[in-house]
Amino acid sequence: MKLAIITLAAVATTGLLASTALAAKEESGLGPAPAAGTGLPSGQCIRSHDIRNHTFADDRTMLIDVRGRDTYRVTMRGACLAGAMSSDPIVTRQPPGSALICKPIDMDVAVSKGGFPSPCIVESITKLSAAEVAALPKKLKP
Repeated sequence: MKLAIITLAAVATTGLLASTALAAKEESGLGPAPAAGTGLPSGQCIRSHDIRNHTFADDRTMLIDVRGRDTYRVTMRGACLAGAMSSDPIVTRQPPGSALICKPIDMDVAVSKGGFPSPCIVESITKLSAAEVAALPKKLKP
């Protein structure tokens, strides 16, 4: 009987967490994450030194402002942004010999908390349209 109650409580908690995460994604206006491996078409590639600001939409999604003109969605594998705040510095690196970020593999991201970088694996990068940026809540605009 106790095992059944514990199992029910665990299932209810898991369902609550999943619905909370789904609600957070719906509030952000971003919709589902792009497919793993999604990169940028030529002409939309970016340079890490052009990143001006960032915010975290959820525990897997970072929004970055590039040159004060464009907003990009960077989705991470796993929940590596959990507990991070938009005021936490991000560290971005490009592989040697690579000048542009076009594909997820072109970008290394780490969130620096207390001077210790916590690395993330970039899963996808997409440019948001003007309509998608306009639909973002003010707190999510980088």
